[in-house]
Amino acid sequence: MRPIIGITADRSDGRFRIGENYANCVAKAGGVPVILPPVLGEEERFLDLCDGFVFSGGDDPVMEQWSIKTHPSTTRCDEQRQQFETSLLTELSTYPDKPVLGICLGMQFMGLLAGGTLMQNLELEFAENHKKGTHIVSGELGSGLVHTSHHQAMSESGSLMITAVADDGVIEAVRDRDRKWYVGVQWHPERTEDEQLGQGLFNSLCKAAIE
Repeated sequence: MRPIIGITADRSDGRFRIGENYANCVAKAGGVPVILPPVLGEEERFLDLCDGFVFSGGDDPVMEQWSIKTHPSTTRCDEQRQQFETSLLTELSTYPDKPVLGICLGMQFMGLLAGGTLMQNLELEFAENHKKGTHIVSGELGSGLVHTSHHQAMSESGSLMITAVADDGVIEAVRDRDRKWYVGVQWHPERTEDEQLGQGLFNSLCKAAIE
């Protein structure tokens, strides 16, 4: 049986959008990719439908949800998308056996919901290493060159365990060891050439969904 993997979509200009690499990586891993539009009220149905989830990258979290002022440099995430994805992640806490991969924005939502804190504008000495391009990460997921595109990062991971950092010390991956497979990465594995840190994450997600 091929696992059904739900992939969250962005919402802008009256359209739902998702990079095709997300679906291609899930299919290559043996999963059936299903694009999930951020339609509020459908979270439970999506939970019933899907064996695992990918929370895709996107714009920056709107921090007022956590009683923090959003930084002026922020490109604000669509609020309906944020409400939908944080609701879906919260509901997933009652499904600890459903595997979840959070990518970039997805990891940040994971961290914030786990009580972590977000550095809303990376300081200059870090920013050039992370905004667009590649850099080295290392940790229990492996070590290698990853594709990156972000100007925010978790400064504290809350109840999640830090499992990888960049070569400049920025948090790059987290996981919840109390759940079957709950992993967040700050980089973009769907655009990363390193097998272990790229396609390998989708392989692991789909394997966990089958098991």
